[in-house]
Amino acid sequence: MANKINDETIEYVGILAKLELSLEEKEQAKKDMNSMLDYIDKLNELDTDHIEPMSHVFSIHNVFREDQVENGDEREQILANAPKQKDSMFKVPKTVE
Repeated sequence: MANKINDETIEYVGILAKLELSLEEKEQAKKDMNSMLDYIDKLNELDTDHIEPMSHVFSIHNVFREDQVENGDEREQILANAPKQKDSMFKVPKTVE
């Protein structure tokens, strides 16, 4: 493994994350980070030359549907309930000066 996590790296990551770590937490973080790097090194051993890159693990299909008007034009019925209307729109009090 080329990359070893040392105390300075843990201290620097703690500063970036704005964490105050105890000595035990720093040691545990160092072990965890080293095991992550070991796993990445193990993954790098895999032969991926003939593997096609993909954007997602599962195939994604377009789930959009065509827009279809289902209610029709009920503007007059909707505006019939409006306290005030103007030019086929709701008229409301001004809220911004």
